[in-house]
Amino acid sequence: MQKLNLTISLEKYDNENELTPNEQQLLKEARKATYKSYAPYSKFHVGVAVLLDNGQIITANNQENAAFPSGSCAEQSAIFWIGANYPEYKIKAIAVIARPGSGDTFRGVSPCGACRQALLEYENRQNEPIRLLMLDSDDKIIISDSIGDLLPLKFNDF
Repeated sequence: MQKLNLTISLEKYDNENELTPNEQQLLKEARKATYKSYAPYSKFHVGVAVLLDNGQIITANNQENAAFPSGSCAEQSAIFWIGANYPEYKIKAIAVIARPGSGDTFRGVSPCGACRQALLEYENRQNEPIRLLMLDSDDKIIISDSIGDLLPLKFNDF
């Protein structure tokens, strides 16, 4: 028997001022997108902002449905819309932020497993990594240089 270890590297920033202007804008737009989510059941509003290689930023949010799970996560709402409307552009980065309840307090969230797989599919399709920006529980910024780093032993690893 041989034991294998998996290692991923993430970047951690103490505040948004350490980020590039594009990354700061992505986080700002993701926060704004939470206010447009439709989350009457969970009260968990998720917003995303996606930077395309043409410089355009696309935002989306989660859309719930009483017939759970037929709603849509924010990440999937964004990338499927981009795939349908801008298939010629590559995704450079995506920021994901959540806002629980009706207040103005934001918290960190990472994409769920289904969203990670959907994002990885897009990353594979464009043959270029997608940078992922998230917050941690202390409002620090966590960045992964590739969606694939958050999905070890993905389908295409074998």
